[in-house]
Amino acid sequence: MSKTKIVKITRKGQITIPAIYRKKLNHDLVEIHIENDRLIIRPVQDLGGIFNDYAIKDKPIEEVIEIEKKIAKEAFSNGQTNNN
Repeated sequence: MSKTKIVKITRKGQITIPAIYRKKLNHDLVEIHIENDRLIIRPVQDLGGIFNDYAIKDKPIEEVIEIEKKIAKEAFSNGQTNNN
């Protein structure tokens, strides 16, 4: 097991993972969770492109946000939620 490293948490809640650990992870996407009093960081598969089929392309982000808000509002007003 590697030596313990102490890292600082910035005001924005960020930490720098020491290079020795980043090299071992060999990933740039991780999941984190707390288990008892430990922060667990595990590599996850890159999701790159998995949602491309669902993306609204060729529209400004502001317009996409408005479309999503409208769809959500309509779904909730019609009672179409996934609460089974």
